[in-house]
Amino acid sequence: MADGVVLLDTYFSMFGMRARLALAEKGIDYEYKEENLGDKSPVLLEMNPVHKKIPVLIHNGKPVCESLIIVQYIDEVWKDNSPLLPSDPYQRAQARFWADFVDKKVYDAGRRLWTTKGDELETAKKDFIEALKLLEAELGEKPYFGGENFGFVDVALITYSSWFYTYETCGNFSVEEHCPKLMEWVKRCMEKESVSKSLADPKKIYDFVLFLKKKHGFE
Repeated sequence: MADGVVLLDTYFSMFGMRARLALAEKGIDYEYKEENLGDKSPVLLEMNPVHKKIPVLIHNGKPVCESLIIVQYIDEVWKDNSPLLPSDPYQRAQARFWADFVDKKVYDAGRRLWTTKGDELETAKKDFIEALKLLEAELGEKPYFGGENFGFVDVALITYSSWFYTYETCGNFSVEEHCPKLMEWVKRCMEKESVSKSLADPKKIYDFVLFLKKKHGFE
C-alpha cells in the first residue's frame, strides 16, 4: 500500500470513480473500502463528519473529502507522474471552472432524468443535452479537454459516461445523436486502461438505479 492510501467509496458513484481514476493515472496502490451508504461505517463518519459522504481519501491517516478536491490533492502529492492540472495559472483556473460546471449542471440534470417524469423529465433532458453541448464546444477539436493530454476536466466528466446508458434509457434519447464529438471523446478515453478499469459497468448502474427508483417511488 503506497504511503498508507485508503479510499472509502461506493462502486456506482461517479464521484468515487474520479478518485479511483486519478489514483490509477498516477499508478498509486491503495486500499479500497466499499461503503454501504444505507449503513455508513464508523470510519466514514469519523473521517467525513461534516458531509458524511463518499469518496474520502485517507492518506497517512488524514482524510481528504469531496471528489474534485481529492483529484487535485492526488495531482499535487504525486506531481511527477501524469499531471492532471495545467501548470499555467489561467489554464488551471479554466479547468477548475469546467469541472465545477460538470458538477453543477450535468449532475443536476442527470439526476432529474431518473427521478422525474412528464414535463419535468423533458426539461431535464433539455438541460442535460444543453450542458453536454456546451462541454462539446469547449472540447472543440482537441483530443482531450486537457489538450493533447488527458487532464483534470477529462477526469471530472468521463466518470459520468458510465451513467449515460441510465440517463438515455430513462430519458429516451441518445447522447451520440446530439453530441457525436463528445461520444468520440468518451471512446478515446475508454481506450486508456486507467479509465476503463476505474469506471463502473453501465448495465450494473442501470440495475442499481431501477432499485433506487422502486425504493424511493420514482417509478
